Amino acid sequence: MIPKQWYIVMDSTQVRDKPVGVVRMGEKLVFWRDSKGKVSCLLDKCAHRGVQLSKGKVIGDHIQCPFHGLEYESSGRVTVIPANGKDTPVPDRFQVLSYPTYEAHSFIWIWWGENPPEKLQPPRFFTDIDDSLSYSRTYDHWNAHYSRVIENQLDAAHLPFVHYNTIGRGNRTIVDGPLLQWLDGDMFYVFVHNRVDDGTPPLKLEQMPTLDPVKDFKLEFIFPNLWQNYIGEKVRVMVAFVPVDQENTILYLRFYQKFMRVPVLRKLITRLSTPLNLIITHQDRRVVVTQQPKASALQIGEQLFQADRPIIEYRRRRQELMEKAHQ
Repeated sequence: MIPKQWYIVMDSTQVRDKPVGVVRMGEKLVFWRDSKGKVSCLLDKCAHRGVQLSKGKVIGDHIQCPFHGLEYESSGRVTVIPANGKDTPVPDRFQVLSYPTYEAHSFIWIWWGENPPEKLQPPRFFTDIDDSLSYSRTYDHWNAHYSRVIENQLDAAHLPFVHYNTIGRGNRTIVDGPLLQWLDGDMFYVFVHNRVDDGTPPLKLEQMPTLDPVKDFKLEFIFPNLWQNYIGEKVRVMVAFVPVDQENTILYLRFYQKFMRVPVLRKLITRLSTPLNLIITHQDRRVVVTQQPKASALQIGEQLFQADRPIIEYRRRRQELMEKAHQ
């Protein structure tokens, strides 16, 4: 994983009035809401005897260890050791690792890294997703490294083979371009154009027609783990690729739409989209979980071709961000 980045790690609905323990980024973490509803995140291990804090309870703005009642504030500092008395100062060594959190769009992010900057900027989201779009949500577990799952969603050449009876019907095996447009160092668009093989080679980048980012079908990606299939102004599929550890990923998948305004039908359409999206996703999963090595990188012995340009660009930028984070 790339350190010093905001990662979507959970859906807001997963953290309510009790502590929630999960594995994210290869670490056991605990999430809870304080008296004002703000989400906090700590390492799920009491500094005293190593008990999981997620088995405890929320006391006001603090989380209380279930073993000896130590109370932690959102910074990870212990504020009370009951056995020593409520007015006895707590030694500084009673501290666990905490991660900054951010909540918006019904997602929870953590800033994963050491020594976060004092003026930490909030994470990015897709500016073309707003409250005019209704959505359904589902989660899907993959036994695959998150980088491989991301690359699958940037891969246009697999469509007629993996999805031959769903979104890849039509045997459009030729991949023109693909045209990739960087908005800045953390976000890019991929314009996908597949066609039937008529004997002509794929178009080069300089041969591609001018495309409209607002009107034309495209894929959007925001580092480190957020992707959108921009099918059109009124229909989107969005996925957050949440790293569990080096070999497991959870897809937080949403289908957004605003072509149907009637409340009852709108809810029905968004719900019915979920089974279809999971069928498509599981077609991908069957293949991606077999890839070796588990994690992607710039040099892993693969022989790539023109259609793999988005994957190459993703790997290049991911490597740059990892090197920068370790400087």
